[in-house]
Amino acid sequence: MHLNFLAFFKPSSASATDSTAYRKVALAACFGTFIEWYDFLTFATLAVHFAVLFFPADDPVAGLLYSLATFGMGMVVRPLGAALFGSFGDRYGRRKVFIATIGIMGGATFLVGLLPTHAQWGWAATGMLLALRLVQGLAMGGEIGGANVYLAEHAPTERRGALTSVLQWMGGLGILASTLQLVLLQTWLSEADFKAWGWRIPFLLSALLLLASMKARLALHESPVFTELSRQNNTAKTPLLDCLRDRQTLGRMALLFFCISAGGGLLFFCSQVYASIYLKTVVKMDSVQVGWVTLAATLCLFPLTYVCGALSDRLGRRPVVLTGLLLGAASIQPVYAGLQQLAQQPVLVFGLLLIPVLAVALVTGPQTALLSELFPARTRYTAVGLPHNLAAGWIGGLSPYMVTLIAEKSGSALMGLGYPTALLLVALVVGYFFLPETRGADLNT
Repeated sequence: MHLNFLAFFKPSSASATDSTAYRKVALAACFGTFIEWYDFLTFATLAVHFAVLFFPADDPVAGLLYSLATFGMGMVVRPLGAALFGSFGDRYGRRKVFIATIGIMGGATFLVGLLPTHAQWGWAATGMLLALRLVQGLAMGGEIGGANVYLAEHAPTERRGALTSVLQWMGGLGILASTLQLVLLQTWLSEADFKAWGWRIPFLLSALLLLASMKARLALHESPVFTELSRQNNTAKTPLLDCLRDRQTLGRMALLFFCISAGGGLLFFCSQVYASIYLKTVVKMDSVQVGWVTLAATLCLFPLTYVCGALSDRLGRRPVVLTGLLLGAASIQPVYAGLQQLAQQPVLVFGLLLIPVLAVALVTGPQTALLSELFPARTRYTAVGLPHNLAAGWIGGLSPYMVTLIAEKSGSALMGLGYPTALLLVALVVGYFFLPETRGADLNT
């Protein structure tokens, strides 16, 4: 079949008519996801430093594990936030929940930059860091599911995969902003100054992002799908219970957990988060050089994600996602083995990192559209948010910790990568047998 790839970037007449309005919707919906990933990678990248700043410095490995565990706890509580805010979103509307989640999440991120260190306040500082991570996790749980649903419910059907893929850009943009900022700070500041106060700057600057996001979201109108549900007096009274009682919805929530969200989360964390830790702690690359290499790889996510989302509008969601899972499962351990051999050749390190980046794009490009297409309108916010956050928190979010722990116990960094590889194979098998084709689904039903 001949594919005109240039056509992917040409809006249809229908979408062009409302392009300005859609851009405003996309900007407002994506802001929160940008802040989420900005904070997420800033914390993950600083895990090595936080191991000393917020934990006893006598055992560096234990400190790193504690730091990664604190990072992971913020992910673990995300499902609770998804259940709470998802129910509110299905009962009272997407807009109100959007405003609440961004305010809570952004405020907690800012406060991290004001925390005392372990040397100053001891374990009280550690406790405050953990408390803020838990608050962030709850708000993040309500944020990402709502962003997926809100954006998909505004997108034109024929280009839903391409146009909603911009939400996945926010992960890359958040990483880009965080990585670039940290690289510049570590370049301009001495190591002592960065450890003393420079690490606070990314968290404090998030206040500017919060103000811009709140302004954009306060100008939003309600989703047209939810507006129609309200007009018909057909909104769900008990969304979570309704999801659990409906066999098809419950089955698709399980599919989302085991296949789509778990697979995408594992690939993202392994390619974007753990890669930086691995290159610094195992390969022993210079931290500034690591920052530039991972920054370059992240830049490639933008066009690849859009193209993969657009490809799913032509070929369907199912084949694109399954290809990404297969590529990821087959490449993670060989790629990381190669990184150990090529530490002195940054260009080749960059080339290797592009392989899992492509796998991420294949899974996440169609993801925003696919998640909303799987579920009925009445319970969509809850049905999308809960399993997605369960997978992101309990599988993806804990993967850096699990990989590090297994590597320490086994004495081999590559052995630790067997954990995400095995789970990606599970996701691939589940998807092959159970993932339906949803391209073109009517989101009003």
